[in-house]
Amino acid sequence: MLLAALEHGSAVEIVEREDGFISASQLGGEFYLAPFRRWPAHHRQAMRFVRGRVLDIGAGGGRVAMHLQERGQVVVSIDVSPGAIDVCRRRGVKDARELGIDDVDKSVGPIDTIVMLGNNFGLFASRARAKRLLRRFHALINERGRIVAETRDVHDTDNPVHLEYQRQNVKRGRLPGQIRIRVRYGRVATPWFDYLMVSREELEDILDGTGWRLARTIDSDDTYVAVIERA
Repeated sequence: MLLAALEHGSAVEIVEREDGFISASQLGGEFYLAPFRRWPAHHRQAMRFVRGRVLDIGAGGGRVAMHLQERGQVVVSIDVSPGAIDVCRRRGVKDARELGIDDVDKSVGPIDTIVMLGNNFGLFASRARAKRLLRRFHALINERGRIVAETRDVHDTDNPVHLEYQRQNVKRGRLPGQIRIRVRYGRVATPWFDYLMVSREELEDILDGTGWRLARTIDSDDTYVAVIERA
C-alpha cells in the first residue's frame, strides 16, 4: 500500500474491525509520505519534544525520520512491514530496520526519544503488553529519555456502533479501546491484530508502576499526543 502511494501518488486503505465495521480512506502523500510543512499542527508541535537519538516505532513511509534527519538527528526507524522499510530506504531514511515493537532491545543502541506518531501508541495492543514493554523501554532509554506517542480517546463518540463495541470489550475484560482489526489493500490483508487506544486516565493507569509519567498532552480534533517522561 505504501509502495503504491509512493509510486503512483495514492492508494485506498481499508480497515476492517472484528465486529464487521469497515472504514476506507484514500491514502496519499498528504499523510504517510508528507513533508513536515504539510503535517497536522499537533504533529508539528510534538516534534518540539523530540530530542537526541531517536527510535521511530512504526515508521511507515519514514516521514518522521526524514524530518528529524533534516534537523541533524540520528534516527533508527523500525517497522514490521518489509514494504514500509523499502519505502523508507527509497526515500532516504539512513537506518531503517524490519523490526517489531516486541523485538526492541539493546541492538537499537542508545535512545533519547521514542516516537510513536500516527496513533502508534496502538501498537502496544493491550494494557498488560503496554506495561511490559514500557518497563523494557525504561531500561533501554537514556536517563532523560521520553516517549512521544499519539493515541485516541475512544470514549469521545456518540456512534452507537462504536459504543456497543466498547461495551462488548469491557464484558470480555478488555479496555474499551482495545480493538481487533486487520488492514486490507487490494487482494492482500494483514493478520488480525489488537490495537490499543486510550483516554488520558487510562494512559495514566497504564503508566503507573512502569517508571514513566504523563508530562503533557497535545490535543487535536480526534487524537492527542502524549509526552511521556521518566518518573
